[in-house]
Amino acid sequence: MVLAFALYKYFPYGGLQRDFLRIALECQKKGHEIQVYTTQWQGEKPEGFSIHFLKPKGFSNHQKMSDFAQQVHQKLSSSPATLLVGFNKMPGLDVYYAADTCYKAKTDSKSFLYKMTARYKAYCAFEASVFGQKSHTVSLLISALQKPVFQDIYATSDDRIHLLPPGISKDRCRSENADNIRREFRQSFNLSDEDHLVLMVGSGFKTKGLDRAIKAIASLPEATRARTQFYIIGQDNQKPFIALAKRLGVLDNVRFFAGRDDIPRFLLGADLLIHPAYNENTGTVLLEALVSGLPVLTTDVCGYAHYILDAEAGQVIQSPFSQDALNKATLSMLTSEQKQQWSDNAVRFSKQADLYSMPERAADIIIAEAFKTAGASTVEADKKPIEVTN
Repeated sequence: MVLAFALYKYFPYGGLQRDFLRIALECQKKGHEIQVYTTQWQGEKPEGFSIHFLKPKGFSNHQKMSDFAQQVHQKLSSSPATLLVGFNKMPGLDVYYAADTCYKAKTDSKSFLYKMTARYKAYCAFEASVFGQKSHTVSLLISALQKPVFQDIYATSDDRIHLLPPGISKDRCRSENADNIRREFRQSFNLSDEDHLVLMVGSGFKTKGLDRAIKAIASLPEATRARTQFYIIGQDNQKPFIALAKRLGVLDNVRFFAGRDDIPRFLLGADLLIHPAYNENTGTVLLEALVSGLPVLTTDVCGYAHYILDAEAGQVIQSPFSQDALNKATLSMLTSEQKQQWSDNAVRFSKQADLYSMPERAADIIIAEAFKTAGASTVEADKKPIEVTN
């Protein structure tokens, strides 16, 4: 069967993008042809993928997104696929991979004027086209927290929502030579055993709470702060956060890195992963840190935060968020004698829980839906009257 995947942008270091690629590769492994519709592709292109580049028109993001959806369907009308899988909300999807939280719920507290904007109306329409009662789209959710939210707003039936397990790559798991990797990593960055390294990983610095994290670093007592480095890895505009770090007097403690392939080295070399997100559907990096044995400090709005509590592998700041609570937890976790226990708990949990099978499970559901669609098409074809020629 031909499976079409629609993804607005692909770059190798985005969580959504990595999930897309792993799911598509799993479908290909199971013997199906993969078509991809996107506006751009950064990085290596998988062998065997048929990638189609579209150029959506419009002055705003929602206008471009709407045009992108129309162009996808135009392409599919001339080059049909058995199933259309979307990684962005758009009309006409057979399957949607829900990497984002519910937009309507997230913007519920916005002003009346905001809700009159074309942007708000467009994104609500995109979301309703996926989750609304008139839609046939099957959604793959990666956060159990979001299922009741979508169902409360759109009354989406249970048979159209599948909850997926996490899909952490096994290369993030703590290796037998982890101590050697950590030692070499810290030597390469001139970090002694007495130095503290706080790590933050992820694109979208504002949503991930980078401002909160910088304030937490700035709040450390002078002696602790002098021995603490804060490394940030991700793709986003650094300027406002560099300005914040400078204003708070911790610019020398902060170092930015672009997206990179050796994240496991950083996870093993660090002392704490901080992820004080404002809004986060899952927070894959929380589990990547967990399986590597790195203690985690995060907020309870992250869909995967409960795994940190289940594993007893760190601390979770409860809502409503308090900067003071984050500041105290940062100092406590950096100086606590419990660090090794958190690490041991995390590694033990990673060997018992299913944190890895998302791509396989998602591919199984997509292929099952494709067979349903193919079967329905055959039935419809059989219903057509047979033309009799004399």
